[in-house]
Amino acid sequence: MPKSMGILGKKIGMTRIYGEVGQAIPVTVIEAGPCKVLQVKTEATDGYNAIQVGFADKKASRINKPQTGHFNKSGVEGYYFVREFRVADDAAYEVGQEISIDDVIKIGDKVDVQGTSKGRGFQGVIKRHGFSGGGAGHGSMFHRAPGSIGCSAYPGRVIKGKKLPGRMGNDTVLRKNVVVVDIRSEENVVLLKGPLPGAKNGLLKIFTK
Repeated sequence: MPKSMGILGKKIGMTRIYGEVGQAIPVTVIEAGPCKVLQVKTEATDGYNAIQVGFADKKASRINKPQTGHFNKSGVEGYYFVREFRVADDAAYEVGQEISIDDVIKIGDKVDVQGTSKGRGFQGVIKRHGFSGGGAGHGSMFHRAPGSIGCSAYPGRVIKGKKLPGRMGNDTVLRKNVVVVDIRSEENVVLLKGPLPGAKNGLLKIFTK
């Protein structure tokens, strides 16, 4: 995990905005924060410095008893997402403190964004790895199969890492050096340049440099 502060956000979708000279800039719209500090972890008690934050309010009726106890101990409301960020100075934060977009990033910054990519289920080699496949005609007898995958007498097994059909997507993806194009603090919205991993309403972790 990057040892830097950040904020949690929800992916709204993609659109475009126009620059000063009329160029179209593709952006991902993220509802980022505000987040509440639920716990402060220190080197002395936990072995590392970090803060635990909550994002996206959750009704009390939807929270189980262990989570309720943790939230009550922190003196905050319930949240759908609870994540940690490593920090250099734990003394700068306290339980119950609110973290907003303006506290961590500004326009022009470059940030790292982590999310979970869309799950595609079990896929073949053409969709999963971009294989070209065989002929499409009726007599081809070879359309979308992976083809030969092993060796003969030696080593007599399938080599590790061979590109084969399997589960595609639903992986943790980290995009680095994403430019902050615009911040709309009154709406808790930040616009980041280009596409970002995950589906709409998916959780994103934005790390500052």
